Formats: sequence, C-alpha cells, structure tokens
Amino acid sequence: MAGSDEPARSPARGSDEPTRSSARGNGEPAQPPARGDDESAVAAPSTARGDADGEPLLEVDGVRTAFFTDKEVIRAVDGVSFDIRRGETVGVVGESGSGKSVTARTIMGLVESPGRVLRGSVRFRDPDAVRRFASKFGGRTADVSDLAPEEREGAIGEDDFVVVEERRDGEITRGYVDVVRAPEKALRKLRGGDIAMVFQDPLTSLNPVYTVGNQIKEALRLHRGLTGSDATREAIDLLEAVGIPDAGRRVREYPHEFSGGMRQRAVIAMALACDPEVLICDEPTTALDVTIQAQILELLRDLQEERDLAIMFITHDMGVIAEIADSVNVMYAGEIVESAPVVELFERPKHPYTRGLLESIPGTQGRDERLRTIEGEVPTPNEEPTYCRFAPRCPKAFDECDRVHPVPVDVADGARDHTAACLLYPEDESREAAVSLHESRNGERGDSA
Repeated sequence: MAGSDEPARSPARGSDEPTRSSARGNGEPAQPPARGDDESAVAAPSTARGDADGEPLLEVDGVRTAFFTDKEVIRAVDGVSFDIRRGETVGVVGESGSGKSVTARTIMGLVESPGRVLRGSVRFRDPDAVRRFASKFGGRTADVSDLAPEEREGAIGEDDFVVVEERRDGEITRGYVDVVRAPEKALRKLRGGDIAMVFQDPLTSLNPVYTVGNQIKEALRLHRGLTGSDATREAIDLLEAVGIPDAGRRVREYPHEFSGGMRQRAVIAMALACDPEVLICDEPTTALDVTIQAQILELLRDLQEERDLAIMFITHDMGVIAEIADSVNVMYAGEIVESAPVVELFERPKHPYTRGLLESIPGTQGRDERLRTIEGEVPTPNEEPTYCRFAPRCPKAFDECDRVHPVPVDVADGARDHTAACLLYPEDESREAAVSLHESRNGERGDSA
C-alpha cells in the first residue's frame, strides 16, 4: 500500500527560471504574482512563445454548447473564444456552473446527449496533424491553399473538417482540423494523440480492476502501436517522468495502492503517453492537500518546459491561477467576462465579477476585516443573453444592465489582450456612449450569427 509514502518532488527548476508566487503554506492561498521594478520576474504570455509566426496551436472561436432538456435549453457555453499557443498555459477560472468543464469537453469532442455543439469551431493547427488527417480523410478535406483569403470560406463544405491553407513544394505547411465538425472516428485518433485531458478526480479516470501499468499500456497500444516489453518500458519511463519512485514496481500495482497525489501523477502519465500537443487539466489539484498540490503544479510546469506543451488549466482557485497561468479567462454563466495576461488581471482587474473573486481570497483583507463574498449564485443560462447575466449580483449594476448584453471590449491602455464584457467600459467614454457601443456590437454579432 502507498500509505503516506508520497512521491518525491519533481526536479527543481534552475535559478534562472522566471519565478512565480511561492507554494502555499499553512493552508493559505498563493498570492498574486508580485511585480516589482523588474517585470521580467513573471513571464507574460507572448506570441514569441508559440510558433515562429505567433499562430495559436488551438483556436476556440465563438463556441456555443447547449443541453436540451424537457423543460428548458441550457446554454452551458455561450459564445466562448480564446487561443492557446505552444508553451503557454491559459487559465480558465470561475465558480461552479460557469461552463468551464463543458468548454473542455467541447474541445475534446466529448459532449454527449442531450448536449450539442450549436455553433462555432475548435481549430487544431498542428501541421503534422493536418497532414495526417488530410491523408486519411481526403473526402472531408478542403484544400483552399490556391484561393485568396476572401474566397476560402465559401469553398469549405459543410462536411469538411480538415482545411489545408498553405502548401510548400506540395507539402501541407498550414491548416487546421476542426474538432466540432470531425466525425467520431477522427476524434478517437485526435484524443490522446493530439489533445489529452486530465480530469479532476483520478479515481474516475482509473479502472480499479486493472493495474496502472496496463492502463498506460492500453493508451500506448491504441495510439502508438506499442505492445509487450516495449510498452512496459515506456510505461515505466512515463511514471518516472511524473516523479513516481520505484516505477518498475508501481507499474504492476492497482489504483487503490497509490496515494491521492500518486494517482493524479499516474493520470498525468496516461495523458502524456501519446505525446499530445495540448493538455487540458480540469481542476487536477482540487482534491489534493496544499503540499501535494504544489508538487503537481511544479510537475506540470516542468513537463511543459520539456515538451513545449500548450496547457489549458481549469480551476475555481485564483491562487492556483496565480501560480501556473500565463493568461486568464474568467468565465461566468457560460461566457468569458474578462480575459488578460495573469499579472495584468491580478494588478488591474476590471470586471466586477473578477474583482469579487479576488477579494474573496482569504488573506487579502486586513486582520480584522470580514472575508468578502459574492452574494447570490451563478444563474442557469437558459435564455438568449439580452442582458448582463451578472447584473443581479453586481454592486456596480445600473438600469441598462438589465436590457443590454455586454460584449468584450478593450479595457486597459497599453496592455495586450485585456478585455472585459461590461457596460462600464470603455472607461474613457461616457456611460451613454459605452452602452451604445455594446448595443451596436451586439447588432453586428447578431448579423453574423
């Protein structure tokens, strides 16, 4: 039995690495990353981190996912858009019921009945994957490489999920695979091998009647064709890579013989078995104590550096976001209400909801101050957004919030990629002008829908 035998920490990063806030101790959450005179102390997201041309590896564009029940239609994800580049960690934060996990399942193609993706696209832009899927699914591939950009959209058929945008000497060098349009046969190839996911509770991801090694080897067999001793050696290497000691013995043990932290490491090993380009982590540290949580976060950072992984990290914990994310998307009732680089978000939060989340972190108030909370609950998004869904809980709400739906607008001069969906912005406009801007952009969105 694993008992209290927790795995050793993954190797410490060199002293020349960018630093983030320290691991949490004494049960207190990590504080936002400090930003002194030397702003390079925290690595901000940059297009230079991705491909040479700065193109995202994964583009989520206007995705709407709904669940159809006998009583109502629940718009769990309602017009969500964001990008992830190689080597970047994009945090997604919000209360339970905000749509974080449904967004992840939409990206993975795991939305099941009564759910359905109504609109939008999830474009995976790895050239190797585009070449592979174009070869296997030629009948559902649109080659628009010879067309002008304005002609391309009309040349893509309804059934096409692979799009070739550029060729050099006949070889595909640019394009994408649209997860939303992909058939299940293609999704089975995409999951694990290209985009992998680590779920919140490792016990739901591990089969209790098979050894951990057998479950890793199954993924290796399905996606990489490894069997026998080759698969066993690779499984041991993967367990060692995620910091599990005595991996040669542990590979033959069952999930119940692992401690909680070791089970989560084993699940991460399974996700990495097929060497994916994108790793989605759905609250992987929620059930762990703060010491093991810090080890898992450090492990993910080390693995990202070694493999140049693009990571989407979902959590409700702003302290964890401060430690691991490069940029942050704040979700509320199925929508992204604020998006910014992590340092910018913590230092200059704009949306009232984001401010409420930050103010509710223990330790951010004075010793004698009462911990602040956000009154009320996240509403069920069961109707068209014709108003601000946060208005009933917002301390800054005014009359127009009940009739105008806010859209994302730039909110900070000189800051890259900082937007908020709130009628209080742009700040340099009068309230009437700001509301009018949101109304006009709502009209534009309706025309293009």
